[in-house]
Amino acid sequence: MSDDGAGSRNPYAILDENPYSRAVEIFADERVLQEDWQPEQLPEREVELTEIRNALAPATRGVNAHNLFLYGKTGQGKTVAIDHELDLLQEYAATSDDFDLTVVKISANNQTTSYQLCAHLIKAIRGGGKRPSGIDQQSMFDLLYQEISQLTETVIIVIDEIDAIGSNDELLYELPRARKNGHLEDQWVSVIGISNNLQFRDNLSPKVKDSLYDSEIEFAPYNANQLTTILERRADRAFVDGVLDDDVIPLCSAFAAQDEGSARQAIRLLYKAGELALNGDDEVIDEQHVREARDILERKRIEEGMRSLTTQDQFALLSVVALEVAEETPARTRSLFQKYKTVVNRLDGNQLVERRVRDHLQSLGMQGFLLVESRNTGIQGGSHYRFELKTDLEATLDILSEDDRINGVISDLTEIATAKQLV
Repeated sequence: MSDDGAGSRNPYAILDENPYSRAVEIFADERVLQEDWQPEQLPEREVELTEIRNALAPATRGVNAHNLFLYGKTGQGKTVAIDHELDLLQEYAATSDDFDLTVVKISANNQTTSYQLCAHLIKAIRGGGKRPSGIDQQSMFDLLYQEISQLTETVIIVIDEIDAIGSNDELLYELPRARKNGHLEDQWVSVIGISNNLQFRDNLSPKVKDSLYDSEIEFAPYNANQLTTILERRADRAFVDGVLDDDVIPLCSAFAAQDEGSARQAIRLLYKAGELALNGDDEVIDEQHVREARDILERKRIEEGMRSLTTQDQFALLSVVALEVAEETPARTRSLFQKYKTVVNRLDGNQLVERRVRDHLQSLGMQGFLLVESRNTGIQGGSHYRFELKTDLEATLDILSEDDRINGVISDLTEIATAKQLV
């Protein structure tokens, strides 16, 4: 049996066309909707950019740039803003005869101690290889100073997710004072910390606050108008002319503004809506694509977040869900603790004290599962927290039901919620 041109055989011969061909065109350049794309302009953050510029400018005059702390919820442009200004500063250094600059960028994610962060920083300065280990903390610090002493006169160290280091913050005290304390002779070292944790600064030791944060810049959530202008600039480059219905961008902006005010969330929503239109061979992106995209992304976010919850996080979340189904939220910590005890007893778990349960509830708020409100009712009532579910109730019940250990509790809650037409 002959094999005529086996190497050139068309695997799609039985199909009308190659499955990767498209009947419609939606994207002109979808790269501008991806997370690693760097915009040339940030007009919505002009005030913050000016503050960053003023803090970095002393480096061009032969002294330390100010230490900086940038904080705000995720998707507010913190990293994009600092990258934008450091790019400009490096461009200036490249044309200057008397200003040499080294920028070192690292993420502190999973680096929970000063020792780990220091080793991570040494590896970054060396450009890779194995992280140093097997020495005491002061020797690790000395090794870092040795590496920095080989760099240019001006050194700026950017630490993203700086809150991961928690209270083990000795390095954050040591670095900005390295020259003053005689560990470095020729280098000016400045530190820029970036955090999504709005309470991180309050938990630092007083000496670190004094030594590290010369300037603090808060990135407040974007409003719907700002998100609209951000999306319009991206959409002009990302999409083929005429494929966007007029209400698509305002709807994406409104959804994101109502949630976290996150540009990243708004851009993801617009991108996913475009993909849904393309995959469905629809010639126009409309409101229905946006709503479907929101449901898909919300479920994905909930799924990813819930996979990382500890057992006690689950118990705390179940307590809120139970009161949500009972239509008794927002609820104070005291009420939630009573429900928590019921949940723990049913699941034969270890019971925490009320204060620790409140910590887990606040953590769930930071992760985006709960809405957390601090209330002050005066001298007699005092201050207290109120919690309610932030994620979609039906999606939350559905995803939690996949965990065999708590499936029985979730089944009962789902039955009640269905009877009440809450889902």
